[in-house]
Amino acid sequence: MDPALDTWDFSSPLISLWINRFYIYLGFAFGFSLWICFQIVIRKQNKNSPEKTTPKASQNLMTNGYISRPKKEVFVSGVKIFYGSQTGTAKGFATILAEALSSLNLPVAMINLKDYDPDDRLIEEVTSKNVCAFLVATYTDGQPPESAAWFCKWLEEAANDFRFGKTYLKGMRYAVFGLGNSVYLSHFNTVGKNVDKWLWMLGAHRVMTRGEGDGNVVKSKHGSVEADFTAWKTKFISRLQALRKGERKHCGGNCKKGKCESNQRGSEVAEPGSHVQEELPHRDAEDEEPFGSTNEEESDTEDHQSSNPVIDVEDLGKIMDHVKKEKREKEQLEGETSAIRSTVKSEASERRAMITPALREALTKQGYQLIGSHSGVKLCRWTKSMLRGRGGCYKHTFYGIESHRCMETTPSLACANKCVFCWRHHTNPVGTEWRWKMDQPEMILKEAIENHQNMIKQFKGVPGVKEERFEEGMTVKHCALSLVGEPIMYPEINKFLKLLHECKISSFLVTNAQFPAEIRDLKPVTQLYVSVDASTKDSLKKIDRPLFRDFWQRFLDSLKALAAKQQRTVYRLTLVKAWNVDELQAYAELVSLGNPDFIEVKGVTYCGESSASSLTMANVPWHEEVVRFVCELVDLIPDYEVACEHEHSNCLLIAHKKVLLVMEAWHAAIHGVAKSRTQLSN
Repeated sequence: MDPALDTWDFSSPLISLWINRFYIYLGFAFGFSLWICFQIVIRKQNKNSPEKTTPKASQNLMTNGYISRPKKEVFVSGVKIFYGSQTGTAKGFATILAEALSSLNLPVAMINLKDYDPDDRLIEEVTSKNVCAFLVATYTDGQPPESAAWFCKWLEEAANDFRFGKTYLKGMRYAVFGLGNSVYLSHFNTVGKNVDKWLWMLGAHRVMTRGEGDGNVVKSKHGSVEADFTAWKTKFISRLQALRKGERKHCGGNCKKGKCESNQRGSEVAEPGSHVQEELPHRDAEDEEPFGSTNEEESDTEDHQSSNPVIDVEDLGKIMDHVKKEKREKEQLEGETSAIRSTVKSEASERRAMITPALREALTKQGYQLIGSHSGVKLCRWTKSMLRGRGGCYKHTFYGIESHRCMETTPSLACANKCVFCWRHHTNPVGTEWRWKMDQPEMILKEAIENHQNMIKQFKGVPGVKEERFEEGMTVKHCALSLVGEPIMYPEINKFLKLLHECKISSFLVTNAQFPAEIRDLKPVTQLYVSVDASTKDSLKKIDRPLFRDFWQRFLDSLKALAAKQQRTVYRLTLVKAWNVDELQAYAELVSLGNPDFIEVKGVTYCGESSASSLTMANVPWHEEVVRFVCELVDLIPDYEVACEHEHSNCLLIAHKKVLLVMEAWHAAIHGVAKSRTQLSN
């Protein structure tokens, strides 16, 4: 035997491993291949699983040896049940619904609409992730029950107020169940339909079709109002369970685009970390119009029916054109018939009413209380604010008037201008002279005060309203003749002012400086305003768009007439950024022409998008810009000084120095009947 082999010990483990190394390599390779195949299979299973895992889960390995689980996303944080009941039925249904929802382990709150302040609290539902259920009954003549009257009134005004916009409640989720009786067919479930419609108009997201309970057992879908509610409740709970899983869209089985998005995406659970508001799809064909809102009075008057049954301010122009066309055709037919007749109508009977049916309906929806054929009154937002113990308008800050005792009205809805910042988007009548039927001033004042008091009465019991201010608000002490239109056009304006002063009501009259003769003939008022919207002929034509051809001369003559008035006078300047804020020297010259006691400078208020105006938010000056304009203007008019400021209204007051010396006396006189400057001096 070879001696070298004797040095090797084949029983050694190392030698055995070396000799069998190829088998070991093969085992390692086989095991590694199995591990790779196993990982591939696991990843494919995770990819196809409905329970998606977070991609970064493997990075959350903690030092104690376990992986932290991601937090579960909350899609529904709770349910709020709002009810408005007259006999207790809606409240009973709310209680039943709350008990049924308790099994879902969700926070449930029952809220009586009588104790709810939508002005401050409804906006909270945009980000709360709550689902709001509204159970509201329809009372006599289609009116809401007393407990829900204020909520419905606020909601209607907000839905028709351009300042709230169509996205005010975007993100809020809601469902409505209305209670009514189809025996009263014309008013069946009117309140439920309106609440549903107004919430939708403000941008809220309807999670399911409105339910309608019918107290008429003959026509009830399920045999009784209780059975109708039970059926709706079952659907609501089912829909709520789907929302808790993160389903995005409710399919009603009537998909209009050939696809059912709920089948493709709705059944999937959304990834953690996403927000419910971001997941809500854009309003498609199913959500383009309020469910069941097919009332004939809400239909568009044009041949092609609009998907939105509400007459917006922006659409009134087209509607008015259509109404005028129909009226012209009707008048032609009547003219041919009257040619056969031998009777001659008097001039008074030939004149038409200023307020057409379409305009009456639109203005009523916007909160106006119309009087006769050409007048109106509306409750100012500052009146509502001061009733609640909050701040007053700029007149309260500047002159000390009590906003909760002020009535905003007009004896003429017509105007001779088409200003770019018109609140009515030029839907009110226009004209250069009075050519309509005329109501008597006694009737206008009487109904204006009654309507104003009725609107104040609606605040009784509203959360936050001060009892003493409510009682004071029932007595009108001030009248702002600045609601809309040109009040000085009313032929009996002097008699109307006399009636106001006899009732110990102070008068604040605003005119657009196009009627110099009427200004000269005007009897003394507590405070006479002239709107000075521009300081040059070109800018005035661009901003006010007056109807008179000699508008500039009329404008200058109006300022001269103002200077001759022996009473308290005010210039009202409305600043439109990039349009009239660079005309300081020209404004100073106009001040010397009219020599007013006060100058109010206010930034323009954006009134919403309109085809009749190119004004945008870019034309609204910041308050700092208004302050700078005022300071620069005062430097050019040495007889005037800055007297006061109301930042909330983006407004400043400039006063003549001689006025500042007797400000306390005038401040006291503002609460009485108008006095002339001569009387005040004496």
